[in-house]
Amino acid sequence: MSDRTERSDVVIVGCGPGGAVLAYLLARSGVDVSLIERAATFEREYRGFGWNPGVIRLFDEMDLLDDILALAHETVTEGAFSLYGKNVPVLDFDLLETDYPYALMMEQPALLECLVDHAMTYDGFSFYPATTVTDIERDGSSSGNGVRAHDRTTDQEVTFEARVVVGADGRYSTVRSTADIAPGLFESPIDLVWFKLPRGAVDASAEGRIDRDGILMYFGLDGGELQIGYLVRNDEWPAIKDAGFSAFRNRVAAIDPEVAEAVTTHLDGFRDTTLLNIAPGLADTWTQDGLLLLGDAAHVASPVGAQGNPLAVEDAVVAHDVLVRALSESSGNLSSQVLDEFEARRRPSVERVISLQRRAADNFAFWLTYGEYVPTWLVRGSATVFKRVVPHSRIIQRLVESFALGDQTVSVGRSHFTD
Repeated sequence: MSDRTERSDVVIVGCGPGGAVLAYLLARSGVDVSLIERAATFEREYRGFGWNPGVIRLFDEMDLLDDILALAHETVTEGAFSLYGKNVPVLDFDLLETDYPYALMMEQPALLECLVDHAMTYDGFSFYPATTVTDIERDGSSSGNGVRAHDRTTDQEVTFEARVVVGADGRYSTVRSTADIAPGLFESPIDLVWFKLPRGAVDASAEGRIDRDGILMYFGLDGGELQIGYLVRNDEWPAIKDAGFSAFRNRVAAIDPEVAEAVTTHLDGFRDTTLLNIAPGLADTWTQDGLLLLGDAAHVASPVGAQGNPLAVEDAVVAHDVLVRALSESSGNLSSQVLDEFEARRRPSVERVISLQRRAADNFAFWLTYGEYVPTWLVRGSATVFKRVVPHSRIIQRLVESFALGDQTVSVGRSHFTD
């Protein structure tokens, strides 16, 4: 039995990028919205920190870009990788048809706080941190009617009643699981091991290094840190850990000795590494009566191409348009027939991105398995050809545009704003 009841038009579970953006857009559109977050603060580890030009365009359409650019961040205008020691440029945002020829590398805490602060300027917005959702509240017709949760700040059981529940609570979504919707995960042939190093400890002039001994990825973060990704074959990590941290360091040294030296100096063993399950997924459905899933709760993105945040923000922008119209044109809980418009507009674009990510993962897995057998002269020769072909290849440019610009049909519904 609940100790108290909170009522709003929309309850959003999960204050990640998708949930926070949607809450801000709805609040600015005059919708009463409750945003629930399990964590007590924003100071925690997040999986995604890349924001592509397509998302930057959307932030500008939300009137948030100036405030976001004032936060600590790294700006990326081009990208390259090292293939057997040969630098190969693969990305130049200046060549794209966009008013925002750059990407941002930014950790999420300050950004999420910025979004919530803006949402709080509107009377209809309420934020509930340190609140753990336990179940979906159903009415007699099994339609979603809100959620039940535990407020750890007040130690109260709370019922959040709403006309629609939005599950934006990530790949391990409580909302999705309690709605009996399977995540639809695909098997991934690779896993990713993350660790952070001081920015000055490594020369990360390239964003990736592919060598006969493995693959490393480099991402500059705000605060003077560098995020390193070490790719391993699926299920290979336990054996690597069993061999000991020195053996792990030697593996890294074979790819980039400078990184290995920094690992010795700055990491306290495996406790400073994180294994990410990067298997992507597509839930069979993203809507039920009174329920909508977005971001990783609906479709789990892998880290390939840094697409998780962009997809979640695009979801939020489309959900904002669908929900504001549906709430104004009907009464009572929103039906799945009404909410299905969201999935119809978003699924094709998301499926394309995840398909590209899966193909890229297969290519990485092939290299991890067979790269050591490829002659160095052949790889370097191929790198030279690749370097010449990339600027003129329409296929490669379309791939870059897809990851960099996102779904260009998505645009913020500014006509819904009340200010």
